[in-house]
Amino acid sequence: MGLFNRKTVTSAAAPAAGATAVATVDLTHLTGDYVIDTTHSEIGFSARHAMVTTIRGRFTDYEGTLHLDGRDPSASTAALTIKVASIDTALAARDEHLRNGDFFSADEFPEITFRSAGAEQVDDETFRMHGDLTVKGITRPVSIDLTLNGQVTDPFGNVRVGFDGSATVNRSDWGLTYNAALEGGGVLISDKVKLTFDISAVKQA
Repeated sequence: MGLFNRKTVTSAAAPAAGATAVATVDLTHLTGDYVIDTTHSEIGFSARHAMVTTIRGRFTDYEGTLHLDGRDPSASTAALTIKVASIDTALAARDEHLRNGDFFSADEFPEITFRSAGAEQVDDETFRMHGDLTVKGITRPVSIDLTLNGQVTDPFGNVRVGFDGSATVNRSDWGLTYNAALEGGGVLISDKVKLTFDISAVKQA
């Protein structure tokens, strides 16, 4: 996944003439294999409805793994698999509509997958992950901006790493084109959908 490159910061010490002094924050302790803790994480989405409000939802059944390499970000990887049938927008009739052929066709395409393909560091706290998102058998590239929230050992001895982030995509790129025109202009559902990620992952022995 390449999220945890060494961060470069300007040193407080005065540099020698003609030179710039820098220090690096060592993030190699993050290196390892992790499994997403789905009971303390959330993968969600939101879209505009009728041009005037926002409908939010989430997926409740998914699994993911990470390999973080603090020394060599290009060696890091991420994989995520989501069960489409687990979609939850707090309204059963809407969830069923989203599962059918107008939207996700969950019976024919039961899973959404993401596989990382690289990453870059944007600033001291933000990392951009690039990868392939597959929905309804269609694969498109997606970039996700993520904020590293740190690493901690919980009361049960688990080493956890946490991050949150988001990406905005056009659902029509994956064949999700269902819509209806509004009498006063505009459409019922926005093409743009915001994906959100709030992840806690447990380091494996």
